[in-house]
Amino acid sequence: MPETYYLDTKSIAVFSAAEPKPQFLLDTPAFKALVVGLEAGQKLPVHPGGVAMYHFLEGEGLMTVDEESFAIKPGATIVVANGAKRGMTAKTRLVFLASKGE
Repeated sequence: MPETYYLDTKSIAVFSAAEPKPQFLLDTPAFKALVVGLEAGQKLPVHPGGVAMYHFLEGEGLMTVDEESFAIKPGATIVVANGAKRGMTAKTRLVFLASKGE
């Protein structure tokens, strides 16, 4: 069984200059929970997806959901509806939690 308590979630993030390296806390067909680290300047291209939640632990950036842009900063949470297009740009080193469900 995977761990259920993470005292320092930010420390799980893996950073790579080549591409993001998401670290799964839970990966099942019905639900996924992950920690992602992005280096300054890295992007997640705009793409459609299922319902998801993003909670930012460290850093600053910009997230786009459909036609709206939102400032990313520690403590911010963005919930995205099923089918909405989303993308992200890290202005500084960024760490976030993401969860996706059906």
